[in-house]
Amino acid sequence: MGSAISYAAAPPSLPPSQGNHPVGLGVVLPTKKEDKVDWMNLPCPLPFEEIQREAFMSLKPELFEGLRFDFTKGLNQKFSLSHSVFMGSMEIPSPALDIKKVPTAHYEFGANFLDPKLMLIGRVLTDGRLNARVKCDLTDNLSLKVNAQLTNEPHFSQGMFTFDYKGSDFRTQFQMGNNAFYGANYIQSVTPNLSLGSEIFWLGHQRKSGIGFAARYNTDKMVATGQVASTGVLALSYVQKVSEKVSLASDFMYNQMTRDVTASFGYDYILRQCRLRGKIDSNGVVSSFLEERLNMGVNFILSAELDHRKKDYKFGFGMTVGE
Repeated sequence: MGSAISYAAAPPSLPPSQGNHPVGLGVVLPTKKEDKVDWMNLPCPLPFEEIQREAFMSLKPELFEGLRFDFTKGLNQKFSLSHSVFMGSMEIPSPALDIKKVPTAHYEFGANFLDPKLMLIGRVLTDGRLNARVKCDLTDNLSLKVNAQLTNEPHFSQGMFTFDYKGSDFRTQFQMGNNAFYGANYIQSVTPNLSLGSEIFWLGHQRKSGIGFAARYNTDKMVATGQVASTGVLALSYVQKVSEKVSLASDFMYNQMTRDVTASFGYDYILRQCRLRGKIDSNGVVSSFLEERLNMGVNFILSAELDHRKKDYKFGFGMTVGE
């Protein structure tokens, strides 16, 4: 018997450069590399009291009614003096639903000392009020903050001491104030974008205590925060960065004890020479705040707040000179 002959053609051999590599989309599309998280080198979070910083800056500008003029003169690189004049109206409590306003005016003198390790800020008003702020860095990680307000009216003076310790991936604070107030908070970064915190306080004068929890999640494009406390307060905020100049913000506040619910939506638009912020809330209150840069160190300010339900309309304009 003869040998069997196969008529099947032999498969073509692949070139050496292709024989050991996959064929298909894996060759064309690059593989996605996942960044490894260094859990021992997480970023340091913001202080517990500032986790809503972005929403606060966008939704709660310093609105005012009347005329305001601020002047700041720097004497040297660390020391400066400030003068402020305000003329407007002040709302007084009324048993009726209507708003009663009383004309008021005051002058404010201030002194500022700014140093990398020490900050001293003082304000004196013609109505007898004295405001003082101190921030001293005791070490590279530990700082002391003091806020005080003294008035001629009894039981209205306030003082607060805060010790702030900053770790590599956490922050903690201890506070002491008048009326036997004691408080402490702690916030920890658990991922590069998520931080969780908690706070407790004791108000000895009223014999009340409470505990609260907070969470903050932030990326390059958004910031979301949430806070809940045993006092029945729930606060949520969200800030979306649309572009380098435009940000949209919203917040939600619920108070279980008073059954008050408030939500607001606002915007923050930064132009080359001005910054425009505005919002509208669930009570129908519309507000806007404009800061226009006229020249180096000279800013023009416009403020407006409209409450159609209460028929309360507030308009203000001012100017700030100096940096």
